[in-house]
Amino acid sequence: MEVGAAAFERRLPRLRSRVRRAAFLALDMEFTGLHSTDPQSNQPSLFDSPAERYRKARHSVQRFAVAQLGLAIFSNENSNKYVVHSYNFFLFPSTLGVTDVEFTLSASSTHFLSHYGFDYRKFLEDGIPYMNEVQEQILSQHLLAGSSEVSSALDRDVLKKAIDEVTSWIAAAEEESSMILQDLSGYQMFEVQLVLRKALQNVWTQPLGDKKVMVKKVSRQHRQLLENSPYDYCRKELVLLSARGFTNLFQTLVKAKKPLVGHNMLMDLMHLHDKFYKPLPESYEEFKRNIHNLFPVLIDTKTVTKSIWKKCPFPHVTNLLEVYEVLCSNLNPKGSTCPVITLASDCSRYAEKKSPHEAAYDAFLCGSVLLKSAHLLLCRSTDDAVEADPSFSQYLTVLAEYLNKVNVIRGGVSSINFSGEDTPCKHPPALVVHVRGWSGLNERQIYEEFKALCRFDVRRLSKNQFILLSNKFKHVRPVLQDYKHHPHLRVSVYGHWRHSPRVSCLLQVSGIVALWSLLAFVVGGAPCCSL
Repeated sequence: MEVGAAAFERRLPRLRSRVRRAAFLALDMEFTGLHSTDPQSNQPSLFDSPAERYRKARHSVQRFAVAQLGLAIFSNENSNKYVVHSYNFFLFPSTLGVTDVEFTLSASSTHFLSHYGFDYRKFLEDGIPYMNEVQEQILSQHLLAGSSEVSSALDRDVLKKAIDEVTSWIAAAEEESSMILQDLSGYQMFEVQLVLRKALQNVWTQPLGDKKVMVKKVSRQHRQLLENSPYDYCRKELVLLSARGFTNLFQTLVKAKKPLVGHNMLMDLMHLHDKFYKPLPESYEEFKRNIHNLFPVLIDTKTVTKSIWKKCPFPHVTNLLEVYEVLCSNLNPKGSTCPVITLASDCSRYAEKKSPHEAAYDAFLCGSVLLKSAHLLLCRSTDDAVEADPSFSQYLTVLAEYLNKVNVIRGGVSSINFSGEDTPCKHPPALVVHVRGWSGLNERQIYEEFKALCRFDVRRLSKNQFILLSNKFKHVRPVLQDYKHHPHLRVSVYGHWRHSPRVSCLLQVSGIVALWSLLAFVVGGAPCCSL
């Protein structure tokens, strides 16, 4: 089901109720861009420590916006049956007040989403606003100060037109008479009312719905009675409620403390923190603590299925939809105890039509993969002697080793552990390329030289040496063999004591110290020898 700004406030109470009753929640996001290429060093690398990867990803998250958020609410209605309500929320940064959010559109991401039918018009025209705590504080201070500044040039034009209409009308209007302003959308409804009330002490305003605002001429005494009364639709708390938009639902997710499921969900978590909670901190450890406090139970289906695929003879897969199809196929035998997943009537089209890279559909796939994976693991742990209708708590027990471990794509660790220490990856041995008679080579040229054999990540070690790192053991031996007799490039396995610049520097310093010590001994001992 699609939800835009026009319908969000009306649907919010039911959404909150469904979240509170849920067994777990699955989430997916689409962004205006994924990885910033400015600077080039921000590209993910096998050399990245968790803190380095966070720093790179943080730079990207700060540049791009969330265009669409999919939330699949899995409710355990009875026994082992799960009913799914899956929502597509189009989002757009809040424009109310003086703060004007800047974000970047990546050409490749725009083309990718367009190819899969993403509606950019809904994103721009009906995107639900959102803000984090810092932005909300700025807006709150703005409202307390009674400021009437607006950030949008379009809104300023609308306001000017509305003020001109009202000032022309009010001069000849009688008290208690009224007029209607038309074609006001979104925040313009609030901004017009706030500006008119500040400029004219003898008017009262009231939203009528359908993009209309009533302006009424009243006495000052009547105006004072109406202000901050239940009839005042411009009270600060109501303005903030509207401006927070999707952040209101995010706060419900945080309070509910339901297990949150995603697929390759690191970027999703970083955007959740940055857009709806607080700007991302510089400290990687602080980020981990914050996310764990917000969502104590995280399950990344990429982490789970990577492990399952190593244990089961399933075919190679490259994306979430393929994982889902394998788990739904005859390759994964289904018994009477297997969970039954049913889509609610208002999002049943996902049962009939595949919609990859539509956030609500991917969130539905993600939650379904979790249930099917958990049931498979439960069957393997009990030798297929699963009791009738296993509970979700049993699934969580069998998933214990994967909880809070979020997959890292091509990095120095395979996952980030949000409830403990990160464990380094077991990479194949690094290779060292020693360059002879080929001056001026850089990391990019070395990468191009070896990419025909496999994808190595490259880092300069010294003036004439580069380190190659792969995540596949089968790629190391062919490179060592193929470059055994190369005229300019000598490849060997990296050895810390042989190749580390720090060790070399230490050995050089130690050698110099030893030489000076020997000289001092010889020179200092000469007179004694002559006696």
